[in-house]
Amino acid sequence: MNDARAKHVAIIMDGNGRWAKRRALPRAMGHRKGVEAVRELVRNVEPLGLECLTLYAFSSENWKRPDEEVDDLMALMRRFIKSDLPEFVSNDVRLIIIGDWQGLAPDIVEMLEDALERTAEGSRTLAVALNYGSQDEIARAAAQAAAQSNGAGKVTADSIAAHLDTADLPPLDLLIRTSGEVRLSNFLLWQAAYAEMLFVDTLWPDFTPDHLRAALEDFANRERRYGGR
Repeated sequence: MNDARAKHVAIIMDGNGRWAKRRALPRAMGHRKGVEAVRELVRNVEPLGLECLTLYAFSSENWKRPDEEVDDLMALMRRFIKSDLPEFVSNDVRLIIIGDWQGLAPDIVEMLEDALERTAEGSRTLAVALNYGSQDEIARAAAQAAAQSNGAGKVTADSIAAHLDTADLPPLDLLIRTSGEVRLSNFLLWQAAYAEMLFVDTLWPDFTPDHLRAALEDFANRERRYGGR
């Protein structure tokens, strides 16, 4: 049975480009509007009772996009960190980064390291997936689990889970994808094994705390059996 309250919600933030296209705007405007949606959600993590909100911000596959779009996304990331970090600190938000974020530009890595250090004592967690791919995460975790077994060859689900990027986060309760697409796109494949899923038509820039609140209410009415009856 469901314990009625989701503690950890993850969101695949999809639809920025389509939001802009419907308004005859450059894709960059959709991404900027999407950042505003992120900002509003983060401000409502505490009122919604969440312990952790995980956002799929930039996948390892996103490098395939046009250079101009990637450059704009990186510039947005820089501005977001600079402008919102003080608010994270004052609102007791702990920032966690999952994925191969050390592979980003050196100045972004430096900014992220500073942000992680300054928010380390926060009581509510915002986890951001940057340069992230779930298959790569699982492969890295399995290799680390095997190495830790010292040649014994005993790799278990628990030993892999202990080496995932999300090892210090609460179990995933609910995974949401916006924009009407119905796929996981290489996001939290291991963690979503028993998570509830919700696919909504709303484009990400239009997704508000009220949409998240409705999703949490939907979650509370679901029955979770974990393979049982």
